[in-house]
This record gives sequence, structure tokens and C-alpha cells, in this order.
Amino acid sequence: MPHDEAYRKIAAIWSDLKIAGEVRRWTPLSGGSISNAWKVETTEGVFLMKTGDEAHRAMFEKEAEGLREIAGTGTVAVPRLVGFGTATLETMAQHEGAESHQEARVSDQEARVSYIVMEFVQGGEAPDTAERLGRGVAAMHEVKRDRFGFRHDNFIGRLPQPNGWMEDWVDFLRNRRLGFQADIAAKRGRMPTQRRSRMERLLAGLDRWIPRNVTPSLLHGDLWGGNWVVGPGGEPYLIDPAVFYGDAELELAFTELFGGFPARFYDAYFEVRPIDRKGYAERKPLYQLYYLLVHLNHFGESYGPAVDGVLRRYVG
Repeated sequence: MPHDEAYRKIAAIWSDLKIAGEVRRWTPLSGGSISNAWKVETTEGVFLMKTGDEAHRAMFEKEAEGLREIAGTGTVAVPRLVGFGTATLETMAQHEGAESHQEARVSDQEARVSYIVMEFVQGGEAPDTAERLGRGVAAMHEVKRDRFGFRHDNFIGRLPQPNGWMEDWVDFLRNRRLGFQADIAAKRGRMPTQRRSRMERLLAGLDRWIPRNVTPSLLHGDLWGGNWVVGPGGEPYLIDPAVFYGDAELELAFTELFGGFPARFYDAYFEVRPIDRKGYAERKPLYQLYYLLVHLNHFGESYGPAVDGVLRRYVG
């Protein structure tokens, strides 16, 4: 048991965080495509731990910043952040009583593990969970800034998401979102000639469909059905943020792309935050295009026809 790789990682992270208490059980969790995830039960509580190599540290740092940003608004719950960082794994030789650190290095090369730890959220859905989620997201979207973007770049899944502040929403959407992902797709051979031609025409005429007079709202940034969970008392929690300030309609459009949000969510949202439903319906596929490009870049050409369908809708 002490030599188990999972135990070594968890022990190293617990030591790095300087958390008192004893680890009693750790259970691997399925569903994570970017990092490994564990439910860690301790004498001090139950925690979610995500681990990866040193390259994951930047992603975990940005995730932590996103959780703090949303938590600071007091609008919708997120898991309590415990910490993030990079820990050094104790070597097998050190476990076995090596006489020197150099001997330990010879016996088992030193390794490091990056991590983020937060409270483990678990509960049961209540009759009003969807309504509470709708009201919470609407309240989060009422948190405003005077510019679009965020104070640092972050990630959307495994992909970089640039967030440099901009004054104009159309320019931000063109340069920081659609155009940026289209360039990644081109570098990965996923932007054939006709698709690229349509994309260029769409970007050039973006202000035909997208208004410039938008007030920047705080967005979760990656709000699909898998990125909210139910906590104690049926309280909805948002997880895995990719935060920035943008048009709230972009976020709403993504919630409708893959499902996962019941009608009661939208009813409650619009009670708190009414929108121009007709204008939104016209813009929705174009806003969904950003997330379709992200999925094209993550998962390949299976998302190509959906991208092409949006492009044909707007530029023929």
C-alpha cells in the first residue's frame, strides 16, 4: 500500500498543503479527460483532488482563479478551494530507508505532481435545484465590468483562451474567440479551404449579426451540463470555470448546445434577467460556433459538419 502510486501522490500533496489529519481512503473518479481526479476521504473532511504533470500547474492555477472570481460575487456556489501547486513525490528508496538523498535519486528518479484540491461536493437534487441554478447564473451575469476579457489568459479545456482586455465586443469575439480557435484548427489541419473561406467571410462581417453595445458580464466560460453539480440541500454548484467578462448570451447559447439544463433553469433565469428573445435566437448559432470550434480542436472532424452548418447559415 505505501508504494502505491496513488498513495505516493496523495501523501506528497497532503504534505505540500500542510493539512492536518489522516487520509483514510482515496477513490479514482471517472469522466476527467484532462487530468486524473480522486475523491479523498480524510479525518478532516472529504476532498476532490485533481492531479497532472507539471504542465497542468498553469491550468490548475487558472481554475483556482476562476473559482475565486465566482465565489467572490456571492451569486452562485462553487466548491471551496483548498489549494493548488506542485509537490515532490517521495521516492521508493526514501520509503525503504535509503541512507542519502543521492541514493534515493539513484534508486528511483524524483518526480513531481501538480494538483488542485477543493471540497468534494455531493448531495441530492431538490425540486427547486434547476430554478436556483437559473437565478444564480443570472445573478452572476449581472456582475459587470467596463471591458471584455479577464486579468489573465486561461484555458478552455486543454486549449489556451486569450483574455486580453478589449473595449469592443465584436473585436473581442473576432480576435480572442472565433478567430483564435479557427487559427488553431487551421494548424491542426481541420480548416479545409471552403471552411476557411467561409470563416474569413464570417469574421469580416461579424458586426452584421453581433451588437457592439453589449455590457460585459461575468461568465463561467465553459457552462455545459457536466460543469454543474448538486450539493447538500439541493444547492447547485458550478465547477471547472474558464471565466471572463463577455456577452451573457454567449454563455446561454452554450447551455443549449449539448443539453443538461432543464426548462425550469431558463424560466428562472429570464425572470431575473430578461433578454431580447428574438435577437438572441438569431445570434445563438453564431455564439455556439465558438464552442463547436473548441470541440473541433479537442476531438476532431466529428464536429466539422456542425461548424460548417453554422457557417453556411450566416455566409452561405
